[in-house]
Amino acid sequence: MSLQSLAAACTAQTLVATPLGPVLLARTERGLAGAWFEGQKAHPGPLAAPRRDDDPLLREAAAQLQDYLAGGRERFDIALDLAHGTGFQCTVWRALQGIARGATTSYGALARSIGAPQAVRAVGAAVGRNPLSVIVPCHRVLGGDGSLTGYAGGLPRKRALLRLEGAAPSGHRASTP
Repeated sequence: MSLQSLAAACTAQTLVATPLGPVLLARTERGLAGAWFEGQKAHPGPLAAPRRDDDPLLREAAAQLQDYLAGGRERFDIALDLAHGTGFQCTVWRALQGIARGATTSYGALARSIGAPQAVRAVGAAVGRNPLSVIVPCHRVLGGDGSLTGYAGGLPRKRALLRLEGAAPSGHRASTP
């Protein structure tokens, strides 16, 4: 599966303004499949799906995202479609969902948690291709020494998200999930 297949599977989209910049939300028949910051790496670009600001799933996703970014929501409770990646990517994305708000982990610990301790770089690549920014919390993954490392939405956003959650954004050891 690829970003193109995800874009082709989308049935509706909307753009939501957030304190961290505009976020494109996209859904498939199975659930929310995309949440990308404007200008984010691995952004699918224009989608053929119609803009549907009145779509119930997209409206709920937008409301939960806004509530989360305002500090009022701990976790997202919405149907997700995480099937638009390789089997390995999907495994990594599911593992990301197990990292609690305010906690962090390292790429190495994440690789060990999925039974692939030698695949740290592949885990990092899969984290970077996460199509559900914020909602599937890839921002909670840090370097092995606790430092901020790449984030498809940009390091300033990663730092802001970690601060919002009460996680120290740098200079500490990562805690394992």
